Amino acid sequence: MSTLSDSHINSSTFVLTGVPGLEVYSLWLAIPFSSIYAMVFLGNCMILHVIRTEPSLHQPMFYFLAMLAFTDLCMGLSTVHTVLGVLWGFMQKISLDFCIAQSYFIHGLSLMESSVLLAMAFDRYIAICNPLRYSSILTNDKIMKIGVAILCRSFSLISPAIIRLKFLSYCRPHVLSHSFCLHQDLLRLACSDIRFNSIYALFLVIMNLLLDAVLIIISYIMILHTVLAIASQEERMKSLQTCVSHICAVLVFYIPIIGLTMVHRFGKHLSPLVHVLMGNVYILFPPLMNPIIYSIKTQQIRRRVQRLFSLDKQSKS
Repeated sequence: MSTLSDSHINSSTFVLTGVPGLEVYSLWLAIPFSSIYAMVFLGNCMILHVIRTEPSLHQPMFYFLAMLAFTDLCMGLSTVHTVLGVLWGFMQKISLDFCIAQSYFIHGLSLMESSVLLAMAFDRYIAICNPLRYSSILTNDKIMKIGVAILCRSFSLISPAIIRLKFLSYCRPHVLSHSFCLHQDLLRLACSDIRFNSIYALFLVIMNLLLDAVLIIISYIMILHTVLAIASQEERMKSLQTCVSHICAVLVFYIPIIGLTMVHRFGKHLSPLVHVLMGNVYILFPPLMNPIIYSIKTQQIRRRVQRLFSLDKQSKS
């Protein structure tokens, strides 16, 4: 009876991995990771607060930025308990159901971020290539519909692959590569037929991430074509300046996700430390950097943030 019980427990729990080779320094590593998560939460909450409270920012561009900040905030919330739990030493294992749920949110939010970046590229295309119709095309009603479509697209498309994880058998050692759950990591531990998940995951990458990236590139080619037709160099620079923040956000999102995909597909010979590093960069780098990018590069956000901090200083004094 005890053997059956142990087998059942082993089949439904997974061991989370901290930083391989640096386990004795976990408590020290927890300090910078806690600081990063604090910056993720404060930075994205600040962006959302500024957009909500500043009437001049109630424009399509900033509504899409609020969607991006909300997505990044949720990404942080979906992983903070396991990442810090492992580093602080009060969480070593995770149940299969909890692991699948976390995987659902991580991958769904990744698809959502890609969709939001595509919507932001569309916003910049309309603003620069068709400025006279900008306000009539991107009305509040249409932005709300775009937001709902992004949400439905992201979490409905990822569902079949994630639900299928529940019905796989996991007979290999239940040690995850990260301190959070990823779809590809669970597949690595499965001894069932995983062809559906592998093919469907490839389909998602091609039809979502790759397609979104191609459409973003096409939008910027059209933007560049329009900008180069402007006679005044000053006007050209002014138009391009409005795209700098978005281009940085696109790079910050796609470079880590491409890196992690390459590591999982072709980096089986690499050190586990590389896998852990790339996984944490994929999870934390975009949510950390996006508020910094938009606070520095977007003039309206920068001014409002400066005003916010100056008011805080005045109230303290």
